[in-house]
Amino acid sequence: MERVRDVSELPKAHLHLHFTGSMRPSTVLELADKYGVRLPETLTEALTSGEPPQLRATDERGWFRFQRLYDAARSCLREPEDIQRLVREAAEEDVRDGSGWLEIQVDPTSYAPRLGGLIPALEIILDAVETASRETGLGMRVLVAANRMKHPLDARTLARLAVRYADRGVVGFGLSNDERRGMARDFDRAFAIARDGGLLSAPHGGELTGPASVRDCLDDLHAARIGHGVRAAEDPHLLKRLADRGVTCEVCPASNVALGVYDKHADVPLRTLYEAGVPMALGADDPLLFGSRLADQYELARRYHGFTDEELAELARQSIRGSAAPEDVRRKLLEGVEAWLAS
Repeated sequence: MERVRDVSELPKAHLHLHFTGSMRPSTVLELADKYGVRLPETLTEALTSGEPPQLRATDERGWFRFQRLYDAARSCLREPEDIQRLVREAAEEDVRDGSGWLEIQVDPTSYAPRLGGLIPALEIILDAVETASRETGLGMRVLVAANRMKHPLDARTLARLAVRYADRGVVGFGLSNDERRGMARDFDRAFAIARDGGLLSAPHGGELTGPASVRDCLDDLHAARIGHGVRAAEDPHLLKRLADRGVTCEVCPASNVALGVYDKHADVPLRTLYEAGVPMALGADDPLLFGSRLADQYELARRYHGFTDEELAELARQSIRGSAAPEDVRRKLLEGVEAWLAS
């Protein structure tokens, strides 16, 4: 009988984790109590029961509900020490799941009003990341993300800020929120600023809308990675294009089911992407709301898609290769993958 190895011991990189969504449920509850924040009843029930809320975001009403819960959790982050706690705990969770490299995604404008402005907010976040990385041993960097729901000029401001802090831990530039709003090409100038400044381009696409949104990310934003990208499975030509270019899709299986992109875990097209040669980096997206972290995504690949340990190891390699980690970090993690297989 083939041995089944512990996926939490498999070295890997985590490339799709949102800032607020990385929080532990207990932390949100404690901070809400500290600041007198009244959380929505559905969120409180989910956080106390351990059962993620029912979030079907395939229509605008469902997406609004998801955003309302997310915004409520974010409103509990009010002081620099809250940011430091979030980052440290996110790093601890990743280390526990076998991650050796984490690129946490954040839109600092969401935190600026309570932290003294946009620049102070980003500096507080970067300082927290540097401290958590040093204390936990986890390689950790930041991907600054613009919001599709806001004006493209705001995205340009963020892109310039991200480039300014490239030597302080910012490695990439993203575009998040409801991809049904705003065309990718509206943000092309922001992404050009980021790319010219040496940042990796990693917009969301192919989650709530189909393959066309992935193509737009490639054509208009010159994406090196795609946040989600699973709907590319509906277009064989697009799959080949992703594979030929080596564009990594940051696939979040638990999130896809929780948000109703797919009805059940077996429907997430991991096999389709994998067998087409599309590089993947499994991610947890928003574990606060979806109830599962990084190692759980590998367990889902094993349980529902029949991935062997050798194939899970290849997924880990793909996540490492798709990261912005320095070469020495990549080499060490890849050696760890081989050691996991040999154990």
